[in-house]
Amino acid sequence: MVHLLRRQERYLLLIAGGYLLTGAVILYPDISAVNALIAGLTGLSVLTAFLLVSVFWQASCYYGDGFLLPVTAVLVATGLIFLFRLDPAAGLRQLVWLAAGLAALVLTTRLLADMRFLSDYKYIYALAGAVFLILPIFFGVERGGSRSWLDFGIFQLQPSEFVKILVILFLAGFLAENRAILAVGSKSLGFLALPGPQEWGPLLAMWGVSLILLIFQNDLGTALIYYGAFLAMIYVATARFFYVLSGAGLFLGGALASYFLFEHVRMRIEVWLNPWRFLDTAGYQVTQSLFALGSGGMAGAGLGQGYPGFIPAVHTDFIFAAVGEEMGLLGGIGIILLFVSFVFLGIRIALRARDDFAALLAAGLTSLLGLQAFVIIGGVTRLLPLTGVTLPFISYGGSSLVANFILLGLLLNVSHEAGKKI
Repeated sequence: MVHLLRRQERYLLLIAGGYLLTGAVILYPDISAVNALIAGLTGLSVLTAFLLVSVFWQASCYYGDGFLLPVTAVLVATGLIFLFRLDPAAGLRQLVWLAAGLAALVLTTRLLADMRFLSDYKYIYALAGAVFLILPIFFGVERGGSRSWLDFGIFQLQPSEFVKILVILFLAGFLAENRAILAVGSKSLGFLALPGPQEWGPLLAMWGVSLILLIFQNDLGTALIYYGAFLAMIYVATARFFYVLSGAGLFLGGALASYFLFEHVRMRIEVWLNPWRFLDTAGYQVTQSLFALGSGGMAGAGLGQGYPGFIPAVHTDFIFAAVGEEMGLLGGIGIILLFVSFVFLGIRIALRARDDFAALLAAGLTSLLGLQAFVIIGGVTRLLPLTGVTLPFISYGGSSLVANFILLGLLLNVSHEAGKKI
């Protein structure tokens, strides 16, 4: 069965590779040019790397889902095409981070394929996550208005990208252990069964972590993603909508207080409500993004034919606007459908998981990536206030890319455990 699974995976990866090479040819039609040669070699190298991962999995009898890697490959290919179109130097740097990400994926699927021991170290994950979140507050550097980066000279690292995985691992272990009492409740308030203070602890802790990110690091997007993923996991664990409502109320209360207390939070909300009022200042990015999306129309201006360079930080936070301008509404919908496919596959893996910890881990990782894509696409299109997060696997960003490949590896490990027992 593993041979059929991996053969199907490689067939889909070849399609993704053809998509990447087609983009390179469209960008650089003169095959004798140096840029065309670099783009072509890049496409072939990326395709070969993904195929080698699939071959390695077949040789090691790995039963991980056969569709997740091809979906990821198309997202990565889209990111590389647009990065080489927008900033070739950033495209080359992303290629280096992609190699690191694929290495992290292979190591994750090799060393952590048997995941049962991971649930035993949940409090270590919580402690490590807290330390990594606090470090940027005191030693971090500011980028894009958010103080969430550590500068190591030759590269910068965003710890919150890796902390999100530690948070999911902790929550999966804690919720699996306390699932029964959280679902039933230990105290009564009339007809409503409520948990005791010891079960409320994680909810209040995650609320506090989210507010720390929001206030001290000026990172609204990451705070929203962390807390949203937590609410999704606690709903999966208990099937009680009460937790979602009360948790959403806590977050809204904290966000409302932050709106009145902190200038940067207030500005984000006001720009969201009326970016035209701040056309030449804080609203410039959003308005230029809306112009780009509007000018793309249904089919787009064509790859290389738009003007996404007018958007600041277009290769990071606003790469979806560039996709919308040059690939149009259809291209944008295609990217969204790829993320929907990823989420669907993740939910299917969670449903097939063999124990509570694995199911909650898969649900948490899936909701994490899905929420991140939703939050940044919502910010670019003004559906949500603008946040500073990257579009997974597409935007330029080494920390995000490597962390998301680790996330992918953990999700594949859950499906591997389930696939071995079918």
